[in-house]
Amino acid sequence: MLRVLRRSARGVQTETCAAGWSPGADVVWIDLMKPTREEELAVEAALGLELPTAEEMAALEPSSRLYQEDGATFMTATMLARSHEASPFATPVTFVLAKGVLVTLRYEELRAFTLFSDRVPESDIQSGTVALLDLFDAVVERLARTLDDMADKVEDVSTAIFRRPPGGNFRPLLTGLAQAQSVTSLTRNGLVSVSRTLGYAGLASEIATDPECRAHLDTLQHDARSLTEHAGYQSSHIAFLLDAALGLINIEQNGIIKFFSVVAVAFMPPTLIASIYGMNFIHMPELRWMAGYPFALLLMFVAGVLPVVWFKKRGWL
Repeated sequence: MLRVLRRSARGVQTETCAAGWSPGADVVWIDLMKPTREEELAVEAALGLELPTAEEMAALEPSSRLYQEDGATFMTATMLARSHEASPFATPVTFVLAKGVLVTLRYEELRAFTLFSDRVPESDIQSGTVALLDLFDAVVERLARTLDDMADKVEDVSTAIFRRPPGGNFRPLLTGLAQAQSVTSLTRNGLVSVSRTLGYAGLASEIATDPECRAHLDTLQHDARSLTEHAGYQSSHIAFLLDAALGLINIEQNGIIKFFSVVAVAFMPPTLIASIYGMNFIHMPELRWMAGYPFALLLMFVAGVLPVVWFKKRGWL
């Protein structure tokens, strides 16, 4: 799918792209979302550049992700997709700044792009450079929102862990922490990738020669660094909560084991007495004694109580 933003239009429009397609002089942003090969070739022919392949976008080498070619600046960043769903993941997105036009190439729906598109009617975007910086504004804002949402979730889990009634189920709490850690880690990786991309964007002549764009870029870099530090702190907090939850689980398990150990020890003497009087010997002193049965019961009771009293005196109960 190909979407286009023009200076004369007050919104992003979907267009049909085929061989011989021309963007026009008023185009500032071309968004290729899951493009067909025909759409890629049409955009490449119209702008006179070669877009990276999906394999090149996924490559980790800086030379494949950040480079300049034929007067255009190519930047590929790793973005967080479906952050609020069950299985979030990272996806590469390529930004190309060429001849005053911004071209984006992606293969997943991203909330940041939707947020940017919704703001277009209220913005005054006259160049691809401004579109690039405003789009990164939306990306950073979306990552910040994701961190805030995960922070709220972690706070709820933290409260549940330390105010949980005895014997409660830890499974949903640990599952929530694991998901929050996964999303936070992916968000931090995305912020690091965005920071590298923003640093390289400063080399583009369209930004380097424009003081206003340069100031905007510096602000974005500062925001990305701050959020990266916040994501690192949040990961540490989640690790602490995981350790605390596991510690509480161990304490409860130790309490259960201690209880059964005390019960086993307390029943050992009565069991010994019952075993003695359960032996079938003919000559047993208490065998024909009228008070033998209550005496045996009393003896077993006293033998069971004495260990419990001793445990309490030693502070083991």
